[in-house]
Amino acid sequence: MFITLEGPEGSGKTSQIPALSAFICTRGYDVLVTREPGGTDVGDQIREVLMNLKNVSIVPRTEILLFQAARAQHVEEVIRPALAAGKVVICDRFGDSTLAYQGYGHDTDLEKLQYLVNYATGGLRPDLTLLLDIPVKDGLKRKVDNDSEWNRLDAYAEAFHRRVRQGYLTLAAAEPERWAIIDATRDKKQVQKLMQQAVLDRLS
Repeated sequence: MFITLEGPEGSGKTSQIPALSAFICTRGYDVLVTREPGGTDVGDQIREVLMNLKNVSIVPRTEILLFQAARAQHVEEVIRPALAAGKVVICDRFGDSTLAYQGYGHDTDLEKLQYLVNYATGGLRPDLTLLLDIPVKDGLKRKVDNDSEWNRLDAYAEAFHRRVRQGYLTLAAAEPERWAIIDATRDKKQVQKLMQQAVLDRLS
């Protein structure tokens, strides 16, 4: 089973993954946790380029292609082998991030983006996507308050992040059988319970 976590900045998805992974393990599954961009040596090098605040000259088209390069390596080197071995894979962001951030955020043609994502992933799609949803102002404030890493994408204008959030909600509404929307403004333990229930429903 392939599970992805998506959400606007400050949604808390990354901090929720360890508890979610542990929960799935208690159900008798072998779990692999990974992330994008990254997950491989090549992907981590690309991540450094993409996230570095020094690289403000990166244009959206370059950003899109770098994400797909990291993703292609990640799928072939890590995700597909793990799935073939019968593991549950939890990935912090995947192809939907490209549609939300580079598609809706940068107002890029979604059809062209979907083609690139399909090419990079070889057509691999998640079985379940958990969208941790939070209002933009709340999410960005949470990142600042928690002294979280502030990267090049975080530094985009608030209007960009509003388009990203709306993009996620639009994607989820178009494919409700795959997506589960989690209210990330709730208490951290409540959020985890909702995530666990969504996974349990799918596993059963």
